[in-house]
Amino acid sequence: MTAGAEKIDQLAIDTIRTLSMDAVQKANSGHPGAPMGMAPMAYTLWTRFLRHSPTDPSWPNRDRFVLSAGHASMLLYSLLYLTGYGLTIEDLQSFRQWASRTPGHPEHGMTAGVEATTGPLGQGFANAVGMAIAQRRLATEFNRPGHELIDHYVYAICSDGDMQEGISAEAASLAGHLRLGKLVFLYDDNHIQLDGPTAMAFTEDVLGRFDAYGWQTQRVEDGNDVEAIDAAIAAARADDRPSLIAIRTHIGYGAPTKHDSQKAHGSPLGEDEVRGAKEFYGWDPDLHFYVPDAALSHYREAIPAGEKLVAEWREKLARYGRDFPAEAAELDRRWKDHLAAGWADGLKTYAVGDQVPTRKAGSEAINAIAATVPELFGGSADLSESNLTDVAGGGLFEVDNPTGRNIRFGVREHAMGGIANGIALYGGFIPYAATFLVFSDYMRGAVRLAALTGLRVIYVWTHDSIGVGEDGPTHEPVEQVAALRAIPNLDVIRPGDANETAAAWRCAAERVEGPTALILSRQKLPVLAGTAEKAGDGVTRGGYVLRDASGDAAEPDLIVIGTGSELQLAAGAAEALEKEGIRTRVVSLPSWKRFEAQDAAYRESVLPRAARKRLAVEALVPLGWERYAGDEGAIVGIDRFGASAPGEEIMPHFGFTVERVTEICRKVVRDGLRGRVPTADSGPEGR
Repeated sequence: MTAGAEKIDQLAIDTIRTLSMDAVQKANSGHPGAPMGMAPMAYTLWTRFLRHSPTDPSWPNRDRFVLSAGHASMLLYSLLYLTGYGLTIEDLQSFRQWASRTPGHPEHGMTAGVEATTGPLGQGFANAVGMAIAQRRLATEFNRPGHELIDHYVYAICSDGDMQEGISAEAASLAGHLRLGKLVFLYDDNHIQLDGPTAMAFTEDVLGRFDAYGWQTQRVEDGNDVEAIDAAIAAARADDRPSLIAIRTHIGYGAPTKHDSQKAHGSPLGEDEVRGAKEFYGWDPDLHFYVPDAALSHYREAIPAGEKLVAEWREKLARYGRDFPAEAAELDRRWKDHLAAGWADGLKTYAVGDQVPTRKAGSEAINAIAATVPELFGGSADLSESNLTDVAGGGLFEVDNPTGRNIRFGVREHAMGGIANGIALYGGFIPYAATFLVFSDYMRGAVRLAALTGLRVIYVWTHDSIGVGEDGPTHEPVEQVAALRAIPNLDVIRPGDANETAAAWRCAAERVEGPTALILSRQKLPVLAGTAEKAGDGVTRGGYVLRDASGDAAEPDLIVIGTGSELQLAAGAAEALEKEGIRTRVVSLPSWKRFEAQDAAYRESVLPRAARKRLAVEALVPLGWERYAGDEGAIVGIDRFGASAPGEEIMPHFGFTVERVTEICRKVVRDGLRGRVPTADSGPEGR
């Protein structure tokens, strides 16, 4: 390499460092040290390997870059500005400020070029694995000899913290098993975390661990050695395994007293340290947000280079369209998130009185949809035979069967959630992930990010209440649905029978602006009168009148509201009450989010404000039901953990019977019973 090339390399690297320091200092908030240490590896990757187009950030065949160490966001924002993604110096100067395009941690959809919302450590790691899975399957589905439309890499930069998080271990294990050779991770091995040296809590042989996972591993001893980093990335690309390159860096590189110190991690360096670091780099310490013309010109070479890549690829796409028109049209449909015509035609309608677990109805819905929606792609955390989530005849997604439609995630719920997010971020697929509802807790971090990012992910959470039975309270979710309903932009749907389940799956498949959670039963539930006719529109709207009160009076004497397995109790109680002259309306309310999104007139037509006598019944903690029960209504829920016994015995023990619900209804109407009704029985363990 010539001296001139070395000089421009160093100038470009130090530009990342100084922009990052200045932005954090101006914001008086942020993480300056990591970008200072990571700059050489990021520079090498972005200028020598990354195939991307700043003027066409969503070009489908681009390499993906995920900054899993999202706290180092100024590294990414600096690169996006320098390479021409549309950020301005003013955007960097407004780092972490209200309404800026440079939030504290990267947010997909807010800033062009940000491939994933990261910050919670390990999430980006799992996202990248999901992207690599999606890349492999899409390439195998659509590439043809001489027509390699989908042919790119997924890169990520991760930190010591990512290495310590369990989600990364789960995702790395699966990636090694699947031999995801298009996956290259650069590990910022700086030996420092927020509390101090990593050695105080983290002394394992990281590369040895990844060797055991089946990854190719390398070490670069000097994180400032661009040529060594270059050689390591090239070697990683030549291997057919996922690759981890541990690069020994120095947090706060060049800062006079905070070099290699945790004090450079999570707070501004301070004016004196910034000045000292700039002097160390040979920069004028009085210049702020300074970008040398030579450095900017060098980085902006990415614009014409990217446009050339896109033009060449679009020519390839045009040839592909001429030779394979049906495949090209199908690929275009999937990239645009359009469902195929008639995709829902195969969904079943169930007859009144049929006894069907909603997990089984969910399985039948998956297979009905999968017949015309090949992008439906997912699996279970080692519970496929319990969740009933396999696409029949779809095969397993494996090294030797990359078109398989069923992913075996193993007992890795958290990674499953993060990987599903990565598949959704990649595009061209509708990912779904399944486990028992009680284990949704293990994947909550990924679910929250899916909701925050607005990802089209479907969660299939079965075994939804104390009706689970013999497995006992460790496996009987009581508080999970309330917690999930609290997540903004997560559509939680708890269908009451098989017809509502088919409708719920339709809602989930159609929803593109965020994730959907389907809460399904283990036990058989009766198909209720009215759902065949009403559930399609009713579930779409989140709630509807399943059965109205008799007579001509303007308002019913009582409204009974139910979801899931308890909807049958509401219907049974209404039938008994009507015989006693108590005019009773039954409302099914499977999705609070959807119901709240309806206009006021529709909500009033279902739950009129004048009808103040109400009872809500759900075999879960009653938190949140106050909004629908009202100040003159009551709530039947469960206020303790469950018990181990057959499900048909547990439900009566805890008071979930038609008889008890009917009696409570009478009390609401006649005695003005209000508020939460205590659980009928504590169960044998006395919890």
